[in-house]
Amino acid sequence: MELSRHTLEKFVRGAKRQKHAIDDVYLQNRDYGAFVTLYKRDELRGCVGQCVPDAPLFETVSEMTEAAASRDPRVEPIATEELAQIHIDITVVSPLEWVKDPLDLELGRHGLYIASGTKRGVLLPQVAAQFRWDIRTFLEQTCLKAGLKPNAWEASNTRVSSFTALIIEEQL
Repeated sequence: MELSRHTLEKFVRGAKRQKHAIDDVYLQNRDYGAFVTLYKRDELRGCVGQCVPDAPLFETVSEMTEAAASRDPRVEPIATEELAQIHIDITVVSPLEWVKDPLDLELGRHGLYIASGTKRGVLLPQVAAQFRWDIRTFLEQTCLKAGLKPNAWEASNTRVSSFTALIIEEQL
């Protein structure tokens, strides 16, 4: 969390990302993806992540923090005057696992990654719980996020994968 907050502050103020010497073996791990979500009160101010990591976790968190602050197309970039009001959530995601029967997934525990052709959609486990969706609605909404038809998760050419997550919320 400290790394994400430091990255956010420096990035929004225009400073270049510094190289960090990270000795923590968990943060050096390359098996976990991460999503960084930024809120201003209860308003979403950015959420960007990566399920399939290509760097150690600490680098992924830094990169996703910058992306959430500036490259989420749903919202305007974070402004310097907003920094004191921004709350950070980091969701560390497990490696993806192919799902044989998506209807067996546990709401609130599993996130979804749905892919068909070049289209991909991801919803974090907390989204289904937040909106009180049933499993079919969660699958349909993930398909819609991918730009697919709602029932695409049932097609043989659609790959449904799940992941679990560790959610770290910034204490204000």
